[in-house]
Amino acid sequence: MGSETSRGAGRPRDASMDARATAAALEILAVEGFEGTTVQAVAGRSGVHASALYRRWPSRVQLIEDAVFPGLSVSAVAPSGDLHKDLRRFIRSYVAVLGTPAARAAIPGLLTHYQSSGRSCQPEEWLPVSARPQFQDVLCAAPDGSIDPGVDVDDVFDFMLSAILGRMLVPTIASRNRPTERIVEMVLRLLQPATQPFGALSAS
Repeated sequence: MGSETSRGAGRPRDASMDARATAAALEILAVEGFEGTTVQAVAGRSGVHASALYRRWPSRVQLIEDAVFPGLSVSAVAPSGDLHKDLRRFIRSYVAVLGTPAARAAIPGLLTHYQSSGRSCQPEEWLPVSARPQFQDVLCAAPDGSIDPGVDVDDVFDFMLSAILGRMLVPTIASRNRPTERIVEMVLRLLQPATQPFGALSAS
């Protein structure tokens, strides 16, 4: 995003438009919530005309998705081969992306929109944070024998995502205020071979 491309009769798009629009969307989400984050509201706050926003994002949902889910930092989650430490860094980075005030405001509204609009993509493509492939990269870098070959890693990822979203969105879970390390421990329990005592991999 943010690169100049020609529009119409050779007029370049303002290179700062995307950044201004997504920043405005984040600010509005945190204060007004999902329903209040309209294209018109983003246009008013960002100074970008609504018609320009619609050329870049055909719907407000796509604008909100781009603003809230920029993706995980590659440097923050690059695997080192230490499964416990890599999972900790990965999960903390994922929590940081999903735990912002804007994301907390957007996620329930987006999920409702996906379900009610008959969105054609598969449910696993909802909330488009590019994280499943990076999770698999972390597991591929783990030492031989540290992951049960019979484990479905997609099931483990789904469990992890559910645990993170529960911490973010469900008041009775959020009120427990459990440390992120507990999610790391549970994911390790799911991944480790059944004969491996839990904690052997995470001991340091």
